[in-house]
Amino acid sequence: MALSHNQRGALFMVVSMAGFTTNDALIKITTADLNAGQLMFVRGLFATILITLIAWHRGALKVPRFALHPLVWLRALCEIGGTVFFIAALQHLPIANVSAVLQAVPLAVTMGAALFFGEGVGWRRWLAIIAGFIGVLIVVRPGVEGFNAYAVLVLVCVMFTALRDLVTRKLPTAIPSLFVSVSTSLAVTLGGCALIAPLGGWQPVSGENLVLLGSAAVLILFGYQFIVLSTREGDISYIAPFRYTSLLWSILLGYWIFADMPDAAMIVGSAIIVGSGLYTLYREQVVGKSMNATKSTAPGMTPDGL
Repeated sequence: MALSHNQRGALFMVVSMAGFTTNDALIKITTADLNAGQLMFVRGLFATILITLIAWHRGALKVPRFALHPLVWLRALCEIGGTVFFIAALQHLPIANVSAVLQAVPLAVTMGAALFFGEGVGWRRWLAIIAGFIGVLIVVRPGVEGFNAYAVLVLVCVMFTALRDLVTRKLPTAIPSLFVSVSTSLAVTLGGCALIAPLGGWQPVSGENLVLLGSAAVLILFGYQFIVLSTREGDISYIAPFRYTSLLWSILLGYWIFADMPDAAMIVGSAIIVGSGLYTLYREQVVGKSMNATKSTAPGMTPDGL
């Protein structure tokens, strides 16, 4: 039986999340040998070359002056900040825990749109946002014996990522998405280069790590392309909830590669975060608002250098 447009869109979203999450797992493996700056630089070289070739082929680089737009570089700075904190957190925390906290980004985007852009958010969505951040607190467990101080890094990452998505919404529509991707990838690569010395200096890159980082860059583009396919095939309101499958992928990869088993607090907190996000998507569809949370399913939901 043939799949409908929405079903194909949902399938493409699931595949995209698998690509992004596998990239995260490969990055986590390499953090044992390389610092965040070096990871950003080496992976960024691969990613920038690949995305530049794609953008050039599609004619997205015809107006170089777009690179001078301040919002393009503000977005890039947010991506650099988010990527640094993301990699630092990933080095010290189970991949599923990091992924669980990052599920709160759509809620943070909705909150930011209300606070900074004056967009209407009703009391139901405010309650959903509050519930979601309670779920985040359950995952990170501040003030208890199981608390890991590195969880704070994920929260900072959420802040940078939400700000990135808010800035993205204000970019002029004349600037192609692929142009923004090239600019961001280049900025993250250069940012990583600048951080190598402060974070401990250059370490020899083994052939294995080079393969892992090259594969991570390919997986980013793989995820990016499947999100594009997803948004072209299905209705945003239908496919957006499937973004949360990234959490399932992270749990599976965490167990398979790192032998990490999520505990009860992580499962309960994750369920609250995802439930809050799904309810927010539902309310935005019901009231016909601007789909703040839904728009956060755009390419590069988590910091990825694109």
